Amino acid sequence: MIVSTGTKTLQDQLYDRDLPAVRRALASGASSALLKGRANYVCLHRLERAAAEARLASREESAQLRRIERFAAASASGDRAELPDVAEDAPVWQHATSTRDNCLGQECPRYQDCFVMKARRAALAADVVVVNHHLFFADVVLRDEGVAELLPACNTIILDEAHQLPETARLFFGETLSSGRLVELARDARLELAAAGGASPELERLAAGLDKAARDLRLAFGDEPARLAWPQAAVRPRFGAALAALETALEALAASLAAQAERSEGLQSCAKRAAEARVLLARIAGQPDGERVRWAEVFGQAVQLHLTPLSCAELFRRQLEEAPRAWIFTSATLSVGGEFAHYQREMGLEAAPARSWPSPYDFAHQALLYVPKGMPADPNDPGYTDAVVEAALPVLQASGGRAFLLFTTLRALRRAEALLRDRLPYPLLVQGTGSRSALLARFRELGNAVLLGSASFREGVDVRGEALSLVVIDKLPFAPPDDPVLAARIEALRARGGNPFTEFQLPQAILQLKQGAGRLIRDETDRGVLMICDPRLYSRPYGRTVRDSLPPMKPVRELAEVREFFARIRA
Repeated sequence: MIVSTGTKTLQDQLYDRDLPAVRRALASGASSALLKGRANYVCLHRLERAAAEARLASREESAQLRRIERFAAASASGDRAELPDVAEDAPVWQHATSTRDNCLGQECPRYQDCFVMKARRAALAADVVVVNHHLFFADVVLRDEGVAELLPACNTIILDEAHQLPETARLFFGETLSSGRLVELARDARLELAAAGGASPELERLAAGLDKAARDLRLAFGDEPARLAWPQAAVRPRFGAALAALETALEALAASLAAQAERSEGLQSCAKRAAEARVLLARIAGQPDGERVRWAEVFGQAVQLHLTPLSCAELFRRQLEEAPRAWIFTSATLSVGGEFAHYQREMGLEAAPARSWPSPYDFAHQALLYVPKGMPADPNDPGYTDAVVEAALPVLQASGGRAFLLFTTLRALRRAEALLRDRLPYPLLVQGTGSRSALLARFRELGNAVLLGSASFREGVDVRGEALSLVVIDKLPFAPPDDPVLAARIEALRARGGNPFTEFQLPQAILQLKQGAGRLIRDETDRGVLMICDPRLYSRPYGRTVRDSLPPMKPVRELAEVREFFARIRA
């Protein structure tokens, strides 16, 4: 059996807490294994090479590398999550882990000791294997390409947090090339050349040329992070020339590496990576068919070029038909108004039986749904976030803090932080000032804190007890209409005569809202208030559909009823 869940954090929770509890309850001797993606494990070969070359960017990175070396020598798993002394996003990890691109496989001198291979061997021998959706779909894609499977064969697949699957599936069934991947290729080519014991000024020059071309492509987009449809990217003044220069530089390095490939396994691997990247870049830069959309995602230091399918339904349906096995999709947020039709269309599961069970929680007595009066009619009003804060302040006073304030945009979150910083008598925690796990630990410890977060705190967060008694959501989380994939899907639906709002945008917003609402009541003894500030829950015809999709909390519109509720539960 394979159990796949949404994140590595939930994966650890399933493996470390939930599975042992199930085993005890059933008195079962079934064995289990935890399997993560390759980049989560220390690569002994790359770690040793990085330590020997001593070409790190700073003393801090050198100290971090030594900590990783000590960890790798003592660890049985090599799972980097077990080393809290080095931050998960520390740049040094790229020197101590491998990717599918740069792994040498069976040619690696440390293959027998490889942590990834140890984890895979344990998975092959286990009755239950716990993975995450990214690894699950990586395995699906490899099998489609005829490559050996990462995951063992099984007769049952349970997909937990299944509401995340459509987006993850589109990511993996699509194609992506990042400037960072090309910069890494150029760096590895130079390192492998040095390791092969020779010199090639021409290859050095071409590798430097690819490095520069990849970085120039990022610079063509300006300073701000963005998600751009291909026409928007193409009109950037420097984009066309930068893309052409990148294609030329990649073609030249690929040819040079092919000529040098026989000198070592490392150079052979680089030659293969360059050839694959060249083909991929040509495919993304070419003319897409009507079923896929080209777009660019701009980050602080890198840019990714994407070719993404508009729908994963047919692609996923093929996976279900490939082998006879049981597929179970489970989540607290798959239905809209009690119906599963939207999710079934998204995943190609129209013929699958669907069922929901009532929650064990008594929402009508444990919680209120408070939609305040007097909010601006248009949530895009420039003063809307200010109004959210003003409406939330008396509720925060009644709850004694102990609240999540969840915003649909980081801009709104920053505005709320500025407004609340000097007005709250409670500790204020803000997304971005620490890791999510650290902020949550601090929130639980304080007992009366107010935490400001965005989408990343909308799901996968479990705070039980009085520490979280109020969840405030600023507005319905409709996806931004200028998102390139969303815009293309809307246009495709409209071209087929459909209604993009009712068939796609509204159901997606409801599923996201339900995730945020689900943070409030996590136990039979929890009590609290869900405050949704968006007036459209009552002013628009679709508001009833939204309300009917939420847990059956007692609806109120008056602040006095909220104060009375908190006074009663705090008495």
